Order: sequence, then structure tokens, then C-alpha cells
Amino acid sequence: MLQRLAAERPALVLYEKHRGVRLTAVGKRRAWELVRHHRLLELFLHDVLKYSWDEVHEEAERLEHFISERFEDRVAAILGDPEIDPHGHVIPQKYEAGVYRQELPLARWPLHTPAMISSVSDRSPAALRELERLRMMPGTTLVIEQKNAAASLQVRLSGAEEAIRLSSDLASFVRVTAASNAVAATGRGGGLDR
Repeated sequence: MLQRLAAERPALVLYEKHRGVRLTAVGKRRAWELVRHHRLLELFLHDVLKYSWDEVHEEAERLEHFISERFEDRVAAILGDPEIDPHGHVIPQKYEAGVYRQELPLARWPLHTPAMISSVSDRSPAALRELERLRMMPGTTLVIEQKNAAASLQVRLSGAEEAIRLSSDLASFVRVTAASNAVAATGRGGGLDR
């Protein structure tokens, strides 16, 4: 596969056997285009076709390689040229490289410091269902009250009477920013999943 990508004209990767692979400038543009397609499709499936947020990733994976530029433009227009997908990931602008948001894994956030959930990983439907059940969605503010070194976190959502205990595994799906960044990082209309 790498040899085929290197043989494309123009080449998408620079490949040297036993030395590794690097994307070419054309390869990077194509990769960001696919990220844009994927995230627009996730949002379209969620907002227009009413798929749940734990279903959209797999469906978008199947579709992202096959949509035309015209279809992409129509989806973006219907959605109002959105900036984020349902999981809080930034949607790259057309013909531009993606933007990485300054965010941290929840477990690395300091105790007793307000944070806002900026994004969640879309890789596990079960984790997404659990985060939704706990109301831990992008845009939600919280404070970490306790950390147990390897096992769990205790967090309190803004306005909640009781704290929530999260396993370190579930917490690993959540990325946060300072609560003061809430306006810049939420809404449709602020990174790239790692």
C-alpha cells in the first residue's frame, strides 16, 4: 500500500524501505480533506439524519472516501459552515490544514480548577454512550475533586449536586480546556482527534 501511495502521480507519500514514510505536501492536503469529509459527515448524520453520536463515526468512515466536492459543499452549506463535529473536534476549513486546539487529557487537568470538555474521542461507541449517560459532552464544565493515581477521578459537573467517579479508562476519552475558553471552543458555527 505504501509503495502504491508513493507511486501515485503526484505522490502522496515519500517512502524508503526500512526508513519510514512521510506525507508529501499533496498527501497532507488529501489527508486534511478526508478529515474534513469525515467530520462534516459525522455532523450531517447527527444533526440532519438524527443518528446518535455513538453511531456516526463508523458510518462516516464508510462514506468519507466517496463524496464529491459538490456534495461536501452542499453538506457544509446546509450545516452553516460548521467549525466542530458532534464530538467537539475542529472541522478543517476547505483547502486548509487543520487546527489543533490547546487541550489536555482530563486526567492531566489540575485538581479544583474549572475545566470545560472540549472534545471526546469517537473511537468507542460504548464510551460515548457512557459519557452521554453521565452528561459529559463537549461544552460541559466540571471540576476534578479527587484523583486516584491509576484507578479513577472524581469530578463534579457544573450545577450537579453529586460528584461522578470515572475510571481512568473512561476519563482517557475526554479532553478539556480552561473553562474561560468555553466560548471559543464550543458551538457550531473550535482538535484533531489523536
